[in-house]
Amino acid sequence: QVQLVESGGGLVQAGGSLRLSCAASGRAFTWYAMGWFRPAPGKEREFVAAISANGGTTNYADSVKGRFTISRDNAKNTVYLEMNSQKPEDTAVYYCAARKALLPSKGPDSYDYWGQGTQVTVSS
Repeated sequence: QVQLVESGGGLVQAGGSLRLSCAASGRAFTWYAMGWFRPAPGKEREFVAAISANGGTTNYADSVKGRFTISRDNAKNTVYLEMNSQKPEDTAVYYCAARKALLPSKGPDSYDYWGQGTQVTVSS
C-alpha cells in the first residue's frame, strides 16, 4: 500500500512558477514509477508528466514540454513537478499517482495509487 500526499499548489500569475511535491509513504517507493495528472475537458485525468522508478526516464505531455520538469528523490520518497512559464490553461487540480512498475505510463488506468490532489490556479 502506498499513500500519496501532494503539496505546493497555490495561486500564481501567468508566466510564474510553482513546484509541486508528492510525498509517498509505504514501502518500496523505488519500485514505483510516478506520474502527474490533471483533469481536462472530457477527461477525468489528463496526463501531464511521468518518471521511471530510477528517475532515468521521463515523459511529458506536449502541452507542458519545455515548461514543466518532473524529478524524484528516492531517498526522500518524494516526486516533484517544477512548473515554469505557467499559463491560465494550466489551472487545475494536480494529482500525483504511483504505478507498480519500473517504467512510466501516460495512461491513468495503469496507475495503482492516487493522492488527493493540490489546486493550482494561474491568473492572467
